[in-house]
This record gives sequence, C-alpha cells and structure tokens, in this order.
Amino acid sequence: MRIDLHTHSNRSDGTDTPAELVANAALAGLDVVALTDHDATTGWDEARAAGEREGVVVVPGIEISTTFHGESVHLLGYAFDPAHPPLVEELERVLGGRDQRLPRILARLAEHGIDITEEDVALQSGAAAASGRPHIADAMVAKGYIGHRDEAFQGWLNSRGRAYVERYAAPLLGAVRLLKDAGGQAVVAHPWSRGSDRVLTADAFEELAALGLDGIEVDHVDHDDVARRGLRDVARALDLVVTGSSDYHGTGKSSAFHLGANLTDPGEYERLLG
Repeated sequence: MRIDLHTHSNRSDGTDTPAELVANAALAGLDVVALTDHDATTGWDEARAAGEREGVVVVPGIEISTTFHGESVHLLGYAFDPAHPPLVEELERVLGGRDQRLPRILARLAEHGIDITEEDVALQSGAAAASGRPHIADAMVAKGYIGHRDEAFQGWLNSRGRAYVERYAAPLLGAVRLLKDAGGQAVVAHPWSRGSDRVLTADAFEELAALGLDGIEVDHVDHDDVARRGLRDVARALDLVVTGSSDYHGTGKSSAFHLGANLTDPGEYERLLG
C-alpha cells in the first residue's frame, strides 16, 4: 500500500484542483492520499468525490500555520471535525492574517519597483481560501519580474526577504489541543527544516506528546538522512507515529516534491488513522 499524507491543492497554494490532485495521485500509484491545504478544509468534499471515482482513499486533513518560541512550525491535522467552533475561529484568525498582510507586502515590493496589485494576486489565488506569499510570487512570475516562484522566496518573500511581513499564526501548543478536541490526529510537519529545528528539540517533542501529539513527519524532501535518523529516535522514545509524504504542490514546487516522493508505512498509517 502506497500512502502519501501531505499534499496541497489550489484551495491553498497548490496548482491542482482537489479532483486533479486525486486523479494525479491515482496515476502515481497511490492508494491513500491526504489533502492538507494550508489552514483550510474547503477542498475536502471535491477530493473525497474524486477518490470514490479514482479508487483512492482520501484522508481529510489540514496544515496549520503555527509558531513556537518565535519560529514558524507547521502542524498537520487529520480526520477532525471541521465545524468544531474553537478550531474554526482560530483558522479564521490565521487566514485573516494572510489577507491583512497582503497590501503591506505589495507596498514593500512597490518600493523596489515591483508593481503588483491585489487584483494581480487574486488572479493567481483563484479558489484559495486566502491569498498568500506563493500567490504573490506567481503574480511576480506572471508579470515577468521573475522566472519561477522559488526566486520570489529566495530574495523577497522569505523571513529574511526585503518584502517580508509578519502575520498571525496559531500558537503550536494550542493548535495541538484544538485538533485533539476536534477529534483529530496531530503530526508535526517537516520539523527539522526551515528553521524549525532550532526550537523542536527532544524536550519540545516530549511537551507536545504530553498534550496529545500523535506523530512526526520524518520522511520529507527537506530532511536529510541525519535528520531522519534523529527524528526516528525521538519518535521511538516517545511512541509517536512516523509519517512520510511528498508535500506536493503541483507545479508550485520543484519536481522533487512529486506525489509519492516519500511514503508512510502502512503499519504507521494504521496506528495513526486505523
């Protein structure tokens, strides 16, 4: 059984519709795929319907933007109640933070001669729950300022970029509690990449496990062999599930993030969602 537990559609910053994503998962030989759009669940119904047509099990999920000791940490949630009021309220705050910082980022880009409007970004974000940095990057590509989304993050939109603006993200510990209260499972995404390794120590994972954290995404493109071995040791010590996934975004990320790039062991999947 081939299981990929971290993918994105155009309901956040992927480029496939939910149905296209599931169809592509079938073409990639996946038996199970989780749709984990950023801070949104609006693609679940379309993905489930496509799963029934394609013969692929679709796990409803999400990737929540959180912070922990000043660092950005992403939290994957699975099979929770999307109508749980406290969770809905927190996700609305997170999505609102994305929209509120959009004009501020565009103003900073304009200071450097990059003329992008909110309408330009909206053309790129389409059905997404909120406009984010990837959509700004896509607008920069569309207007010819850069050649690929990655270039925008390298110099402009990453946390040290010239146009970066902070936004609201949910506190990590609180987000774990919200997912558990909503009846779901919580897994930290790519924890030892993108600066998260500075705060996600063994002690931090012990604290998270005490709150109900279910697992760690170990096998991810951003983790080298050393990181994977270290995270497996942490998971083993705390009896946490080990997952693997692609973090697929369609053409929004390089081909290294292709569907099935990393997989979750069927036994671990059963522990998490069985």
